Formats: sequence, structure tokens, C-alpha cells
Amino acid sequence: MVSPSAQTERAERRAATEELLGELALATGPRRRVFENELITLNVPVAREVAARYHGRGISTDDLEQVACVGLVKAVRGYDPDKATDFLSFAVPTIRGEIRRHFRDAGWVVRPPRSVQEMQARISRARGELWQLLGREPVSSELAEHLDVDTEPVLEALSANGCFVPASLDAGPENDDAAPVERLGGSDPGYTQAEARVALRPLLRELSDRERRILELRFGQGRTQAEIGREIGVTQMQVSRLLANLFDRLRAELVQEAA
Repeated sequence: MVSPSAQTERAERRAATEELLGELALATGPRRRVFENELITLNVPVAREVAARYHGRGISTDDLEQVACVGLVKAVRGYDPDKATDFLSFAVPTIRGEIRRHFRDAGWVVRPPRSVQEMQARISRARGELWQLLGREPVSSELAEHLDVDTEPVLEALSANGCFVPASLDAGPENDDAAPVERLGGSDPGYTQAEARVALRPLLRELSDRERRILELRFGQGRTQAEIGREIGVTQMQVSRLLANLFDRLRAELVQEAA
């Protein structure tokens, strides 16, 4: 319900607006700009009221009000009394359109398809209408029936609501659950190891039994070069040279395979 004082304020604003519009119709040059500025200042509360309907959708209140005021300026400068009998009937849709364009161009953190964006706008209007009829929040099937569409596009649009303000990965835990970032998986080293095995397997088949044994002791069992030397009957220095030669051969063959 609108309070009596608010009703009085709106009536006074409307009367003052009509008076300024009369002056504006007769003014030219710099004097016209003076009346335009007065008309804009007088109706800033209207722009703020329109902006308030879009609060909580991921764009700050200050930004919404600035965009609404831009729409108000466009409405004042584009108003033609010969085509519209009432200024607010022209200004409010103009302001609303400017806000919706801002949402379309800058309001999405994750931009869904245009069809989803349009469906969300329709759902937003339908929710208000159905709330008045039902006295509660409508469910998806009721929204679909009201909009005369299938339930699937409604569900798709509802699931994209987080595109305006996605949940933070660092958000604090709820109900003793871990923060989302703590539930994310990490890099699996198994993929790199699997790729290496696939690439090296045909090359290892070309090695001698002794060379494969050296690699198995070094990388399969984690033996030191001194331990490998004792195992195969050579010095640590010889093991170092054998490994270096093996690495060079395998590296050259891998590069050749890649080429």
C-alpha cells in the first residue's frame, strides 16, 4: 500500500512535471536545456523506484540507479507530447528498457544463450502476476502454464539464475559443510604417467634386457646408482654414463616419433 504522504508527493510531482513540460514546449536554445535539467531532477525519484524493482540481481544499487537516470535523461529528451499524452507513461518504459539493456550487456558473469535470458525476463514478470493470484511463490509447472510454454525451457532458465552472481568458491561453509573450493578435485598425475607409458612402451621394447633392468632398478625400485652398480657388476660412474646414454637415445627417439 502506498502511504497518503507518498500519494501526495506523487501528485505534486506529476503536477510540477506537467508545468515544466508546458514551459519546455515553448523554450528553445539554452533555456530549453534548463527546463530539461529541472524535469530530470524532479523525476529522479521515479527512476529510483524503477531501479528498485531490479535489486538483488547481481548489479549494485548505485549502478542500477545511474542506469535508470540515464534512461530518464533519454526519456526527457525524447519525449514528444504529440505522441504520448502522459510523460510518465513514456518515461517508465524508457527507464525500464535502459536497465534491461544494461543487464543484457553487463549483468551476466556467465552469459547464457539469448533464449535463456529472454525466458528469465518473462519468468520475472510472471512470478509477480502469479504471486498475486496464488498468494505464494509459483512452481515451475505453473510458470510454464502461465507463459504457455513447455516446462523444460522454464527449468533451464531457472537453473541459470546464478549467472548474475555465481556462488563464491571461497564462501564460508554452511551447515558444517566444507567451502566449495575444498571440494574441488586436483590435477591427477596418473594422466601424465599414462601418457608417458604409452609413448615409451614401444621404445623400451627396443632396449636390451640389461638396459631395461637398469631403468627398472632406478625408476621402478628407486635404487641409487651405487646400488645399481653392485647389482649389475659395474661402477657408479659407469651406471651414470649408461643412464645418460639411455636418456639421450630415448629423448631423440621420442622427438623423432613426434615429428
